Amino acid sequence: MPCNVEHSCSSVWELNHSRPTAAAQLRVAVMTQLIAWAEMNEYRWKWGLIGMEFGWWTIVPPLVAITLALVTKKVILSLGIGILSGALIASHFSIVGMFTVAATTLWEKVTDMWNVSILIFLVCLGVLTYLVTIAGGARAYGDWATKRIKSRAGAQLASLLLGILIFIDDYFNCLTVGTVMIPVTDRHRVSRAKLAYIIDATAAPVCVIAPVSSWVVTIMSTMGDKFRATGIEMEPFVAFLRTLPLNLYAWLTLGMVAVVAVLELDFGPMEKFEHEARATGNVNAAKPAGTAKRQPAISSKGTVWDLLVPVIGLIIFAIIMMAYTGGYWSGEEMSFLDAIKNTDSATALMYAGFLGLALTLVVVLPRGVVSVSRIPEAIWGGFLAMLPAIIILIFAWTIGGVIGQLGTGEFLAHQVGVHLNPGWYPVIMFLLACLIAFSTGTSWGTFAIMVPIAIDFAVLLAPEIMLGMIGAALAGAVYGDHCSPISDTTILSSTGAQCNHIDHVATQLPYATVAAAAVAIGYVFYGFFARTGASTGLTAALTLVVAAAVLYVMIRVLHTRSIRREAAAGRAVGK
Repeated sequence: MPCNVEHSCSSVWELNHSRPTAAAQLRVAVMTQLIAWAEMNEYRWKWGLIGMEFGWWTIVPPLVAITLALVTKKVILSLGIGILSGALIASHFSIVGMFTVAATTLWEKVTDMWNVSILIFLVCLGVLTYLVTIAGGARAYGDWATKRIKSRAGAQLASLLLGILIFIDDYFNCLTVGTVMIPVTDRHRVSRAKLAYIIDATAAPVCVIAPVSSWVVTIMSTMGDKFRATGIEMEPFVAFLRTLPLNLYAWLTLGMVAVVAVLELDFGPMEKFEHEARATGNVNAAKPAGTAKRQPAISSKGTVWDLLVPVIGLIIFAIIMMAYTGGYWSGEEMSFLDAIKNTDSATALMYAGFLGLALTLVVVLPRGVVSVSRIPEAIWGGFLAMLPAIIILIFAWTIGGVIGQLGTGEFLAHQVGVHLNPGWYPVIMFLLACLIAFSTGTSWGTFAIMVPIAIDFAVLLAPEIMLGMIGAALAGAVYGDHCSPISDTTILSSTGAQCNHIDHVATQLPYATVAAAAVAIGYVFYGFFARTGASTGLTAALTLVVAAAVLYVMIRVLHTRSIRREAAAGRAVGK
């Protein structure tokens, strides 16, 4: 133990004179323990030992939460039990300590201003959505779009395109695309599970490759800190741009959505939901078609503009507020792009939510589309619509905090050895990032863990594939964020599509995992081909082609097997 602990303790002793009271002795003992704890944790962080204290126990909480969620289909109960299991381990199996750790972590999360801003934005969006619905805007848009979108494939591609266009933030993307596209996809009998998958596939995968998004600043700051520490002279933004072609999971996921939509190549649990929607019109097969909840009274005066003006206004307000919170109007010389990079996305979305809600009221109240007397109904209805997502988000944040205390991510990361051919490093970085992000439900936390590790591995052992290793770490983090049951974007995607959360997880997981398998093969190719001396551009292009070809073959094979299995079960499936 470093000697400054003794020095600190002796200083406290002197302050309490030569004959300390019992209270003073207690204070000395407490301070000694606090200082020792702080120094030990500083030592553990320095040497990468966070998570080693609990060993394999660190993976119990995410495994408990994920397994229970899939088995019981009760996500809030599963997250709650996962939180308590993690708190029990963190408190060294003390029952009292378990409740203390759980309550303290939950309180920290619900009082964190970033999280509070997101929750306020969710409520604003819920109220805005309710107003648009009772104004008849969503129904009018559905009528308008149905006349122009003539097929199921067209409805799915329109959802994909809208998700790509809303690239500034994944939370905003998840909830907005669902609000706009539900009337269209319902008319064309696209299942809510499929819509939730499309929304989720255009959230994190789009934001992670968009040069202007709330994700870029996190990735850049993580890379920048490590670049400075290792003496790498490369601008983080330039490095980010150079990793884009090598973020295979994002590109293949977007391509997979388009291919499956156009060619109707569904498979696994998703195919069952899609068959049900096509055959019966029951787009939400988790519930019988006749048990839909009572809908509020909808105005007959609504027009397409009652939907488009609030949604477009919300997008514009979000972009403006991101620039505002990024310091664009602070008086400092700064470009609009730089301001977006430096934005406080949660605060910006909260401001945008208030402004979007105000704009919606200005649109619907003066024309009598919605009466003033229905505003309390809209506030309460919008809040209730978002309440399940709010509870799940709070629990997801809490289990993430408990997992962070246990050091789950760091423990998993340090299980990887270095006694391998460097050609295997990219796929190892990808798979490890997948595991960490899926277990913890956070891509940003995985960025913070895996990007520095990827850079260290590359600098020490294979500098020629550093960008590919960073891209692999980012890709793995996005996979976990995309399909983990405890990921906030997974939760918000099911909320935006008004789909049962566990149904969304169960139908999406096979799709995401198939894409991840093709990506892993791509990174194996990259790891060995990049070390032959080929140009970066050629290597990236060939890697993408190899991974895409593997993915297409896998989709075809799985779709064919699904058709044969369903035919054997006694019903015709497919095109």
